[in-house]
Amino acid sequence: MAPTGVVDCAVYVEGARDGGPRAYPDAYAVAQDTPGAFVWLGLHEPTPEVMADVAIVFDLDDLAVEHALTVHSRPTIQRFGEVTYFALRTTSYVEHPELTATSEVVESGSITVFLGARYVITIRHGAPGALGGVRTSLQREPDLLARGPWAVAYAICQRMVDNYLDVSTAIEADVDALEAHVFGRETSSRIAHIYQLKRELMEFKRAVAPLQRPMASIVDDPGQVPKEIRRRFRQIDNTLQRVVERIAAFDDMLQSLLQARLAQVAVDQNNDMRKIAAWAGIAALQTAIAGIYGMNFDFMPELRWQYGYPAILVIMFGSAYGLYRLFRKSGWL
Repeated sequence: MAPTGVVDCAVYVEGARDGGPRAYPDAYAVAQDTPGAFVWLGLHEPTPEVMADVAIVFDLDDLAVEHALTVHSRPTIQRFGEVTYFALRTTSYVEHPELTATSEVVESGSITVFLGARYVITIRHGAPGALGGVRTSLQREPDLLARGPWAVAYAICQRMVDNYLDVSTAIEADVDALEAHVFGRETSSRIAHIYQLKRELMEFKRAVAPLQRPMASIVDDPGQVPKEIRRRFRQIDNTLQRVVERIAAFDDMLQSLLQARLAQVAVDQNNDMRKIAAWAGIAALQTAIAGIYGMNFDFMPELRWQYGYPAILVIMFGSAYGLYRLFRKSGWL
């Protein structure tokens, strides 16, 4: 029975899988004794005990293993002696009927890859980034798989960056929908919706942007990476740059939408204040007239006139209507 966390373990010889799943100590022993062979061990959220045993079998650096057990570590590519260590962030787009102030747009996880001369160890945390499809696709390309562990690293990085591109395309649709709402005739988008999408975009950016420099180091390293694999990594690097540029463009667009929405809110508040002031002005005139004739002085114009009361009412209603028409014409009501 496979230890907890072990998804698959196989030996590959000259690009072909050698038998079914094996225990990783046995598989590594076979790979070391067979020319042109390497072992690919896939783990999903392994326990510290399993990782400690894997570290002993494959002689992994303790610090690198500690990083491998850390979920959402910063994307990087480093060398630990003869071992290359990849820390990658996985992403997936979360479908939602409409953007709200609490919508989850991007779900993230992590993948750690240990790359040695005779082995590839992949450790995945979180739901996104399953590698079963990568393994299956590579097994259909024996010529590429025959190039060894670096071919596996290339296939994993390609899948991750392609997912980044897919997520960025889906986020673009959210940004476009938000833009349509903000500048539509009936503006209904709340500022909280824009902030939520900006937060999700920043999470996506933290998964993608830090990978630029490490990926460039692989492209520029002629001694460490086989020439053909390095050429393929250059294509990955180009796609990664496209995604980073799109994220920057989305961030600028969301900032512009936020400023536009804040301006609309300020205009709406100003319109409301003008309406309040207009109605207050109309009411103030009536209050002034009523207040003057409520002073009960003996000598006041038309105080004893039998039509004084209806005349004052006519004046009050007439002045109110006149002010109303004036405020309507000026755009205050």
